[in-house]
Amino acid sequence: MADVGQEEDFEAAKAKALKIGAEKVYIEDLRREFIEELCYPAVQCNAVYEHVYLLGTSLARPVIARSQIQVAQKEGCIAVSHGCTGKGNDQVRFELAYYALQPTIKVIAPWRLPEFYDRFAGRNDLLEYAAKAGIPVSSTKAKPWSMDENLAHCSYEAGILEEPDVTPPEDMWKLTIDPIKAPDTPQDFTLTFQKGLPVKLEYIEEGKKKVATDSVDLFLTMNAIARKHGVGRIDIVENRFIGLKSRGCYETPGLTCLRSAHIDLEGLVLDREVRALRDQFVTFNYAKILYNGLYFSPEREFLEGSIVASQQSVNGEVRCRVYKGSFSVLGRSSATEKLYDASESSMDEIGSFAPSDTTGFISVQAIRLKKYGARKAELGEKM
Repeated sequence: MADVGQEEDFEAAKAKALKIGAEKVYIEDLRREFIEELCYPAVQCNAVYEHVYLLGTSLARPVIARSQIQVAQKEGCIAVSHGCTGKGNDQVRFELAYYALQPTIKVIAPWRLPEFYDRFAGRNDLLEYAAKAGIPVSSTKAKPWSMDENLAHCSYEAGILEEPDVTPPEDMWKLTIDPIKAPDTPQDFTLTFQKGLPVKLEYIEEGKKKVATDSVDLFLTMNAIARKHGVGRIDIVENRFIGLKSRGCYETPGLTCLRSAHIDLEGLVLDREVRALRDQFVTFNYAKILYNGLYFSPEREFLEGSIVASQQSVNGEVRCRVYKGSFSVLGRSSATEKLYDASESSMDEIGSFAPSDTTGFISVQAIRLKKYGARKAELGEKM
């Protein structure tokens, strides 16, 4: 079992596994590598799928698959298995990872075996079987949606959620408080970044100033603050890699704050053209690679090199606020990066940038537009 930060009784899970036939159970703490190797690079490049999904499930799969293969190699296994459905993305993510990590491995995927899915068409059939066999499960027929939780998020799909116009029931959400019921007082905190990585979180708790610098502690603390104030809920219909559309609900509290603060700081310290190239090429493709399960690939290695190169100047602090489901920035600063010059930008002083310099800039930019306008006029076309 992979501990990627989900709130689970691992000893109870171990006992359950042994009871239903497992000979040995490994429980591997993968939280640190999950944060530092997957979540933090995603923050650095502002990774997002289809403009809204922060890839919480996708991010966890590589470290889980890698640990699974390591255990298989240690135990001399010739095959591994997963419980992913035959219609989802996770079967692709796990299996592509398995084959990259150990090309000779065999994969057993029950949900794709006719003898399995002819007997168990869906979760309701499995719930009935579990009840008859005395196997304890968290899902019920009253709450039949599936959940996937880790340190970055919790996802919900299937069941009543398959109707895209059905509002998720309030008792579905596990991590975050309903924004309407969140505290009436906002909470402020400061995030410090070095080369695009979150390295310090400063906040007030019970009237005392506290600081988190360890990656796991920082992430857990950011989660706790965001969860308390209802930050990070989304409800979307997305395009799965295999070609189907899927409705999913997600809670991504801490990662939402880290990514949003990082985006804001880049506005202050990152070169315009570097940012544009990164946004157009790296951000989109890195998210696509993660979503499609191609983490263990040469293209991912290439893009991560680009991410690191783009983040050399992303150093500074962002003062933030969470309040009733919202995240906002109160201010940002950098002691080392000097791209922003208040004197040059000011409307109240001349500074080192003479307004007359803009005349030539506009004249050059206008050359082709004048020709475009003249051509339109010659053709009698409206503009």
